[in-house]
This record gives sequence, structure tokens and C-alpha cells, in this order.
Amino acid sequence: MPFPRRFPPPWSIEELNNACFIVRDHDGQQLVYVYFEDEPGRRSAAKLLERDEARRIAVNIAKLPELLSRHKMWGVR
Repeated sequence: MPFPRRFPPPWSIEELNNACFIVRDHDGQQLVYVYFEDEPGRRSAAKLLERDEARRIAVNIAKLPELLSRHKMWGVR
């Protein structure tokens, strides 16, 4: 019998305090924090992403369970 998935899909994202995006699994477990900074000077000093860059990365991470399940199906006939 296969083990249940440790981080069940679907994964979702939410913005926290105008500073980061959090990727969560179906049960609400925080998986990834992607930080950003809107102010260019502070962003450069802290080497952080722009909001849009951080959002795109978080969205793509949240898609991983779906992409991995599709990849498993590619070899099945």
C-alpha cells in the first residue's frame, strides 16, 4: 500500500504582510516563503525580488504537485 503524500495537493499561495508569498499545501502547512521588496533601494541592499518576480516563483512552485503527477502519467500507456 503506498504511503500518503506528505504535502498533499493542491498547493496554494497567499501574500503575507506585503513582504512575502507563502506556498501552503492542502492542509495549510507552510512549505515555502518567497520574500520581496517594493522599494528599489531596500530591494537592492537586501538582494530581494520584486513583488511580481516573487509571485511568479510562488505560483510556479504551487504548480509542482500537478506537474509531477502529469510527469508520472507520461510513461503510462
